[in-house]
Amino acid sequence: MYVVMVYDVAVERVAKVLQVGRRYLTWVQNSVLEGELSPAQFARLKAELGRVIEPTDAVRFYVLPGPKALKVEVLGASKNEPGQIV
Repeated sequence: MYVVMVYDVAVERVAKVLQVGRRYLTWVQNSVLEGELSPAQFARLKAELGRVIEPTDAVRFYVLPGPKALKVEVLGASKNEPGQIV
């Protein structure tokens, strides 16, 4: 499955949410990560994030069957692209 994760969390938790997200997905823009995950990886990602965020935070996942189901159009600079793992 292909997952796009976006988040809006308190400033003091931004770095931790990004750190957890980058273990599974590619950071593509401020507060946005995406990439392919197995169902087990997706479950682990959600569990780890659940231990980091507070009830006032928001994390949203857009789940698609695969990367070909997603059409992305970028205006301006692209910070990173999935698959550019260093």
